[in-house]
Amino acid sequence: MAELNFHHLRYFHMVAHEGNLTRAAQRLNVSQSAVSTQIRLLEERLGHPLFERRGRALILTEAGRIALDHADAIFETGDELLNTLGERDSRQRQVLRVGSQATLSRNFQIGFLQPLIGRDDVEIVIRSGALGELLAGLEAHRIDIVLANIAPQRDAATPWITHTIADQPVSLIGTPELVGKNAQLDTLLAERPLILPTIDTSIRSSLDALFNRLAIRPKIAAEVDDMAMIRLLAREGVGLAIVPPIVVKDELESAALVEVDRLSGLEEIFYAITLRRRFPNPLLAGLLQGEHDQPG
Repeated sequence: MAELNFHHLRYFHMVAHEGNLTRAAQRLNVSQSAVSTQIRLLEERLGHPLFERRGRALILTEAGRIALDHADAIFETGDELLNTLGERDSRQRQVLRVGSQATLSRNFQIGFLQPLIGRDDVEIVIRSGALGELLAGLEAHRIDIVLANIAPQRDAATPWITHTIADQPVSLIGTPELVGKNAQLDTLLAERPLILPTIDTSIRSSLDALFNRLAIRPKIAAEVDDMAMIRLLAREGVGLAIVPPIVVKDELESAALVEVDRLSGLEEIFYAITLRRRFPNPLLAGLLQGEHDQPG
């Protein structure tokens, strides 16, 4: 079987991102016919058409989308190889690619990345998404580190390392008007509308156990898996929120929200997930100082 010609793949990669033969040929400094020939040869090698024409535009077929995903990974890995093993220009900016679980507190993310923020020699790329797709990006070397509040399951064949990087207490928080004066914690939990994390979040099972111990049937105003949305709903007075105070740090400092009390026994744990690599991104070492590695 003939091997894949990476020269053909480079031409395809450029056309796919430009969406136009003319622009791709200009970027590659070759003729349009040369680009067309290379694309045709790659299609013959793969056995599938990679583009369909719509007017002057070239649109990826289903096979083309799959090929582009692989091409992106191949050329990103090549760039990583040059940066890692080649001679790096001391003036070149280092890039850290961060995958962040979409539900994670923005304040926590900023706090974790603070040592790198503002450095002239560092560029931080943050991609938000579901944990599964972020872990897939980590395994494909498209992401250097994943930040999450859920420790991913793994088996002996999974090369992840889970670092416990922080744990935050969980509190009952709301507007001064909704909290009132001199109200007891258990009374507020029983009588006020509550904004709760969804049942698939890390703290919900402990929270439900707390309600059971206190014989409370909560009045649920909203169940939300997005910390940013919990913050907005609490600020609007929709209900009292059960969240780590770091989520609403600015509102607590401005007194737009007040912290009633910490909920004993409840905490949210934050994780950084990396991949076992022979040449890890050098920027990670400073961020992960003092963490506690876990095998899961």
